[in-house]
Amino acid sequence: MNVVEVNTPGLVRSFLNLNATVNQDNPYYIRPLDNEVEQVFDPTKNKLFKDGGAKRWIVQNNAGETVGRIAAFYYSKYKNKGTEFPVGCVGYFDCINDQGVANLLFDTAKHWLKQNGMEAMDGPINFGDRDKWWGLMVEGFHKEPMYGMSFNPSYYEQLITQYGFENYYNQYYYGIDIQQELPPRFKERYEKFKAKPDYQARHLDKNNLEKFAQDFVTIYNAAWAQHGEAKAITLEQIMKLFKTLKPIMDERVVWFAYYKEDPIAMFINIPDVNQYFKYFNGKLGLLQKIHLMWMKWTGKNNRLTGLAFGVVPKYQSLGIDSFLIYSSALLLYKINVYKEYEMGWAADWNPKMVNIYKSLGAKPSRRMVTYRHIFDTQSTPFERHPVMEYSTSTSPSD
Repeated sequence: MNVVEVNTPGLVRSFLNLNATVNQDNPYYIRPLDNEVEQVFDPTKNKLFKDGGAKRWIVQNNAGETVGRIAAFYYSKYKNKGTEFPVGCVGYFDCINDQGVANLLFDTAKHWLKQNGMEAMDGPINFGDRDKWWGLMVEGFHKEPMYGMSFNPSYYEQLITQYGFENYYNQYYYGIDIQQELPPRFKERYEKFKAKPDYQARHLDKNNLEKFAQDFVTIYNAAWAQHGEAKAITLEQIMKLFKTLKPIMDERVVWFAYYKEDPIAMFINIPDVNQYFKYFNGKLGLLQKIHLMWMKWTGKNNRLTGLAFGVVPKYQSLGIDSFLIYSSALLLYKINVYKEYEMGWAADWNPKMVNIYKSLGAKPSRRMVTYRHIFDTQSTPFERHPVMEYSTSTSPSD
């Protein structure tokens, strides 16, 4: 077996193609876009390189076939997250069902991380935000993955735990039939706020993106950044996000709540673009973009996925979340386009968010696991992720 650093176009192709190879027997597999994976490892496009680093490798057998891949990375925002020791990360792990190959991959990543001062590694996760490729799928192989969702063969769980990784936290996805009526309390809370003229719920208007982008910034920075759960974001960052999403965005499923015109809550959803990308085999050139637009306008997508949900702390526990969700549901019932909704993941360390999902009548649809491997367990015993007790807000970038 040979470990090879990925540093040529040919090796990049081998790195990208292995994910499709190991998943080829699962009919629900959808290949991620190659260019999105490559952007993660491009220092000109991934800001985390400014105070971090990344390296990736493949393993080839004696016949020159690629039988494994992995990436290792570290960055200052993550390396001390919730700990007193520096933690690095591994991700983009793919491997044939061979413990020896898996061990070689993990040893390679571990050695490089130790050289860079790390004392543990979490994974498999993304060198970026948590809305993509975060965690290992251990339940939920029975249906197509939503956009950005990790998808892997079921035997990976054994390869990872046999190496010595331990369950740092579970990530739960919940799904719901959109045409199903919400529990009665949602309507009651909706009517309570609807009767108060100072409270309003509105969906996004694409002709006024900057206004809604600023509302997003206001809510996000109040709901997350003040707790240290995430860095404050800027209008420029969200405008860039909105412009990127604009071609596939449905303004009818992006909602904000206001009190006297002050933004106080948001409920951000998008059509599941994997329903388009599954036809593209990882490519997104001109022909694929034309195909995507045709599918969009002919209504070929009936699945929604959640991106972010949050309430400004001052207005939490008042029922604003129910007001906002029911406002959105009323329009969804009316347009009758979307049938299925799968929410962004909530971790077991955020039980309040899990309870919000359950309160919608949603059912568990997937479970991912983020694992941790401590290099010297004698001096640093393993502990699971601490439970968050102070916020009902959640987002993929928590």
